[in-house]
Amino acid sequence: MRSGNGDEATLLDAARMGRRRRTDPFHLGKRLRELRRERQLTLEDAGRMTGLAASTLSKIENDQMSPTFDVVQKLAVGFDIDITDLFAGHSSQDAAGRRSVTMAGAGRLMETPVYRHRLIATELKNKKILPFVTTIKARALGDFENWSEHSGEEFLYVLEGEICFQTEHYEPVTLGVGDSIYIDSSMQHACYTTSEKDAVVLWVNTG
Repeated sequence: MRSGNGDEATLLDAARMGRRRRTDPFHLGKRLRELRRERQLTLEDAGRMTGLAASTLSKIENDQMSPTFDVVQKLAVGFDIDITDLFAGHSSQDAAGRRSVTMAGAGRLMETPVYRHRLIATELKNKKILPFVTTIKARALGDFENWSEHSGEEFLYVLEGEICFQTEHYEPVTLGVGDSIYIDSSMQHACYTTSEKDAVVLWVNTG
């Protein structure tokens, strides 16, 4: 809206630019390398701890592979840290009375071949839930090398577009704007866009 004076328009533009600057890409590779070097571990050592191949860890560290949520969870378990510690920035807060505000368009980006996750409230450690705003890029089950499967529970709410949500024990379900689904995450699952444009969802996993 530019119906106000020039100063107001300038302030609005600056605010929007500030929001874009706060959208920092999530570099798991750098974080993984830091953790491994702090503990003086080789890739082979880290592989035994996490159950991931040393070659896989090397690809992640060198940004040659986009890890799935399942892989991120294995890293957290293997390194014996809270999964949110992999996402948290340096200003992480541990106080009991705490809050986190994420402005529109802000967050940390985590790109995979099938999803583009925008991680929310990343400065808070030890969260009981992990919220994402996710763009669903996949167009068919064939786009997935593997279905997702991990501990915990998750909730998905469709914000834009339409998706097909598949689980191993139930018939596929088509979800549109305003529809939601809650599942046991240990059940294999995957979802893809059935609308012309990429779908956008609010996705929440337990930590």
